[in-house]
Amino acid sequence: MAKKKPSNVHLLNGNPGKRKINKSEPQPKKKLPSCPAHLSGPAKTEWKRISKELYVLGLLTNIDRAALAAYCQAWGRWVTSENNIKKKGVVLKGAKGGYYQNPHLSIANRAIDLMYKFLTEFGMTPSARTKIEVKDNPNDKEESDWDVYS
Repeated sequence: MAKKKPSNVHLLNGNPGKRKINKSEPQPKKKLPSCPAHLSGPAKTEWKRISKELYVLGLLTNIDRAALAAYCQAWGRWVTSENNIKKKGVVLKGAKGGYYQNPHLSIANRAIDLMYKFLTEFGMTPSARTKIEVKDNPNDKEESDWDVYS
């Protein structure tokens, strides 16, 4: 059985199934969440890159902080592992001359799986975006004098 979608997503999609909209659904506070201090360097960079855009599109609220942090940390682990693989290779030579898989390959693959799950939750894949319709896309405006980071 498919996951239930939030009412705002049903409305953004035009409610094609004509399902009853939950008018009592919790509405999280409209506030850009702060970046958690415990994130790795690459994770913080990803947070800064994507959080403002998700917030402006209405896809990120204060309550989504943990989900976005988990995505960003998975991104950070992926970047770190890929850098290790790039430096040392996919196959390593052991002390006794035998070969074994670089442990960072497993870490990178697991991070990709986790990233994908969160990417789809936030509509950050091409197919996930086809299910979301933004009525007033702020990115269509030429210039904006509002900057959440200033």
